[in-house]
Amino acid sequence: MARIALGIPRPRAADPALADLPDTADRPASPALVDRFGRAATDLRLSLTDFCNLRCTYCMPAEGLEFLPKGQLLAAEELVRLVRVGVEQLGVRQVRLTGGEPLTRPDLPEIIAGIAALEPRPDISLTTNAIGLDARAEGLRAAGLDRINVSLDTVVPETFTAMARRPLLHRVLAGIEGARAAGLTPIKVNAVLLPGVNGHELPELLEWCLRRDLQLRVIEQMPLDAGHTWERGAMVTADDVHEMLAPLVRLTPVDEPREGAPAELFEVHDRATGRYRGRMGIIASVTRPFCGDCRRTRLTAEGSVRTCLFSRGETDLRAALRGGASDHELAEIWRAAHWGKAAGHGMDRPDFVQPTRPMSAIGG
Repeated sequence: MARIALGIPRPRAADPALADLPDTADRPASPALVDRFGRAATDLRLSLTDFCNLRCTYCMPAEGLEFLPKGQLLAAEELVRLVRVGVEQLGVRQVRLTGGEPLTRPDLPEIIAGIAALEPRPDISLTTNAIGLDARAEGLRAAGLDRINVSLDTVVPETFTAMARRPLLHRVLAGIEGARAAGLTPIKVNAVLLPGVNGHELPELLEWCLRRDLQLRVIEQMPLDAGHTWERGAMVTADDVHEMLAPLVRLTPVDEPREGAPAELFEVHDRATGRYRGRMGIIASVTRPFCGDCRRTRLTAEGSVRTCLFSRGETDLRAALRGGASDHELAEIWRAAHWGKAAGHGMDRPDFVQPTRPMSAIGG
């Protein structure tokens, strides 16, 4: 197989992140974002901001975090340019816009429109808490947004206020209805379950979603909290989800290729009547890791490449971008960074160390 020595623009590597790029001497001659383990990234998770208007207990401390100054965030045109590099030169086919809370960016329609104008046009999705989405859904759909995932851990107002530290459940629900009216479907609902907090509400949340044709995704809590209080033994696992739902519904694995998707999908049938109710997913990043087929690459809101949610290092593209690098040079840096992607997140290893950044500062 042919090999390629990437032409990384080393003169711009005053930034330590570029100086620490992995050796790419053995990298195959491929334009794709490949790594040493034969995986190719086609799914870009693009964080637009580290700011969020909620303070969820498993993500942020009550007082919030020190958010990035505006000048450190990538501007709309910079974000679109990096996505263009990903689409035109690296084989990116899906773009998920994340945060923080991406709806807090007033230029979100401009960003979406710029991405939608690319050729080949990528699939564009948004992960959001849906606060304010009812007023913006039509405009985002018109700009080119295809679908959304809504973070919603409970439909019980008191539990929502306790978990999000904000009494805003009604605004989230209004946002979901606004998205439905705008045609941003299918709508997926991402829920993190915490034992003793909202874990026991899973049957109610699933029923609420099924009645509204929403696809629930239960996500195992990951060690990405700002307070670093996560404990493996104090989490609701995929096995727990199956056990809690077994008396009510029958979950049958969907007979479709997973193709690198983080969620394992299930057909849901009512246990008593056998009636088909819809689908749900379980994202078991901790107990059933899917790293071997990972197809994701990540950019933080300030323009750093992260090859994994749990990476301990990043590669700064913003310095090269603002320093006059060409699209080709940006692509080469990105390829080199991705070549160093680890085999897995390592949560099952005794030497695992939680990333310094919490989820809100990385991008989901």
